[in-house]
Amino acid sequence: MYTLQQRKRRRLLAEINVVPYIDVMLVLLVIFMITAPMLTQGVKVDLPQAASKPVKPPEDEPPLLINVDVQGRYYINAGKAPRQPVTADKLLEVVTLVLRHKPDTPILIGGDRQVSYGAVVKVMALLQQAGAPHIGLITETPSRQESR
Repeated sequence: MYTLQQRKRRRLLAEINVVPYIDVMLVLLVIFMITAPMLTQGVKVDLPQAASKPVKPPEDEPPLLINVDVQGRYYINAGKAPRQPVTADKLLEVVTLVLRHKPDTPILIGGDRQVSYGAVVKVMALLQQAGAPHIGLITETPSRQESR
């Protein structure tokens, strides 16, 4: 009889209590929901929708054009030498001065087809630092041969 009682005591309980795991999961979910919006960084850009027509800037206020070439050099159509490359600091300075004088000046960025995405994003970040409220991207209309 002693062995029969011993066997009953040794019987294991094979259930796992998952309630604490669910509690931990819900706490982590709440933490991630709160912190995720704080971690996102980006450059605010107003992009036109695909079905929209090209925007024509006012004739009395020409847009500020910033171009990025294949080597990642910046060009701006303001100043004494618009065909000379400028540094990032000079670009920031010129855009800040233009926006301080005329805050509604439209700003357009043009990038060479071969330029890296990162170079264009750097320009957008500089323009955001300068206080540009709206940034547009310059594109070309695809030709019929390229669309085939």
